Amino acid sequence: MNSRYLITCGALASCLLLSHQTAFAQEDTSADAGDSVLSDTIVVTAVRRDTIAQDGIPMPEQIALPADAAAIAARIPGGAVVGNGALSGQLSYRGLAGQRVLGRVNGQRFATGGPNAMDPPLHYAPSILVDRIDIARGVAPVSQGPSLAGAVNAQLVQTEFSESVSLSPQARFASQYRSVDDSHAIGGLVGMASSDWRIGLIASREEGDDYEFPGGTAVGTSFERNLYGAHAGFRTGPGELYVEYRRSETDPTGNPPFALDIVYFDTDFVQGGFRGEIADQVHLDLRLGHVAIRHLMDNQTTRQPAAPPMMARATFADADTSTAEASLRFGTQGAYFQIGGDAELTDKFVRITNPFNDAFFIDSQPNVQSERLGAFAQWRGALGEVQFELGARVDRTDQTAGVPQLGAAVPMGPRGLAAAFGAADRDRSATTFDTVLRAWVGVGDITPRVTLARKERVPSLLERFGWLPTEASFGLADGNIYVGNLDLAPETAWIAELGFDFENEVFSLRPTVFYRRVDDFIQGVPFDATIGVIDSPVEMIAAMNGDSTPLRFGNVDAELMGADLDFSIRPVARFVIEGTASYVRGKRRDIDDDLYRIAPANLRLSASWQGNRLSFGAEMFASAAQNKVARSNGEASSDSFAVFGLFARYAMRDGMAIEAGVENLFDAEYQPHLAGRSRVGASDVAVGERLPGAGQGGWVRFTKRF
Repeated sequence: MNSRYLITCGALASCLLLSHQTAFAQEDTSADAGDSVLSDTIVVTAVRRDTIAQDGIPMPEQIALPADAAAIAARIPGGAVVGNGALSGQLSYRGLAGQRVLGRVNGQRFATGGPNAMDPPLHYAPSILVDRIDIARGVAPVSQGPSLAGAVNAQLVQTEFSESVSLSPQARFASQYRSVDDSHAIGGLVGMASSDWRIGLIASREEGDDYEFPGGTAVGTSFERNLYGAHAGFRTGPGELYVEYRRSETDPTGNPPFALDIVYFDTDFVQGGFRGEIADQVHLDLRLGHVAIRHLMDNQTTRQPAAPPMMARATFADADTSTAEASLRFGTQGAYFQIGGDAELTDKFVRITNPFNDAFFIDSQPNVQSERLGAFAQWRGALGEVQFELGARVDRTDQTAGVPQLGAAVPMGPRGLAAAFGAADRDRSATTFDTVLRAWVGVGDITPRVTLARKERVPSLLERFGWLPTEASFGLADGNIYVGNLDLAPETAWIAELGFDFENEVFSLRPTVFYRRVDDFIQGVPFDATIGVIDSPVEMIAAMNGDSTPLRFGNVDAELMGADLDFSIRPVARFVIEGTASYVRGKRRDIDDDLYRIAPANLRLSASWQGNRLSFGAEMFASAAQNKVARSNGEASSDSFAVFGLFARYAMRDGMAIEAGVENLFDAEYQPHLAGRSRVGASDVAVGERLPGAGQGGWVRFTKRF
């Protein structure tokens, strides 16, 4: 799709009688204070917060809430979703994804449990329970921890302190049905709150079948997930003591791009702490947390057809993450000096088995551990009319791995690799430094802004200690076999961004241009110089598993550049046109090639007519073709497409609404460039083809706040 086609689609969309509800918004005192210059907030079930401290992107009422919250986060400028299954999507932000984008739930960071990232952070944030999604614009501040790209935090619904000294009930409820996959979701909150206490319970249930597309049924895409938890808070003067616990249970769920499907993720979250003022203009934040993930995936429970006994696999994975954070802020929210420190301890274990042969097992990640200690300082102030945020942090990361154990039925090839790995030095340490400067100045309705940053990322445990050639790649799902590299260096990114925010009563526009130069960028590279010649144990094992050209994680040099924007036009009181546009180009600097899995240029448009109770409208999403692909990774190009949807909302009374819509109105058949490739033999999606987008279908959603 060329730019003329995008413009034509945009003109068509903007000429429709459209409606996007943006006015069912009141002040939200629960949202943590931020700044619209520094962060975006996608408000999902909460009411919208419209202050200079917090930028509010409306709830995506144009679409059915996807089970995967990553698809909601991807609606921001520069965002895209890596589609690996109904519950396994990842946020790609300005060309970077995976562990380069810091993901958190309720402010808590943690390691994923699946060796192939079947459970990225937003897997644990059911959309039906999400209150808001906070996204740092462009570069994450150093106070949020190490992050090469942006940072996303999904905040689940919770009770809020009231103004009454006596306890009073609070409740929220939401439910949704979607026809294209015959899915349903239900979730809610019940609790009690006063001016000093808040106590609440949350729960959700989601279930869906294989989704339909114009060419048939995408077999192996069903999903099932439950979440429940409790939280409480107690005000002590100007501060709050809080604690929360959640249990997430993902039951058999299909992952067509992977060799195995989810059998279960049983995950416990616990955290608690204190936040508030301990003296005049002295704010203290303390947080302790732990996340325990227990995971099983196989090619027997959901996969169709199931693998024969000799090829049957069941992989067990555990991941435990303990975190501690502390910071002191001196000054006000708009002018302060902040210092802090944090620690993150991760312990992972992965064992591959054959459920038909007890003597076959391989420890592909044998007690791999990471211990990180970090400290930061951040200063927000002003020089005349110019406001700025300047921060720096240092992190020390120590990584180790145990000795892999293998069963008696494992052949000699993996045994030799395991012995070599066990004899190698498996202790690695790295010290990384991050600095961020963001400056902006308000000049009437326009706010020019600039960001300069240096960011680093330590190689992941998989990238460093993946001794066994497997398809584990933290969700790349490209069919390639990968092997780790003990000698990887940390990535170092040099970042520059320039843009402005313009807003008046009729029109708003927020464009940004950016450039990221990344030294020692980590991606898959040919295992050795003799590509296609099987002359090493790694290549022999990979060839036996269907890939004669395996990749190893290696350091290369890269650069990413692009531009994105969002805008809103309100020509009359009841009519609004809104949209986003994104473009990113990623290239290798060491060779003449493009970076792998970069989203193509895209345009999203909606326009809205709004009544006192009834609103209705439509939305268009158009994507250009992607021909700038990574030849060295065997990446295939993708075609352009455009999809349209209709939606409506009726507010029956205060706090109660019913919403409905039609997705993929013209039943277009398309394959998003970032979609994973199907491995399911019994599906109408051919093996090796990208998963298509969902076909035409209807949806209905009911929401109620008490």
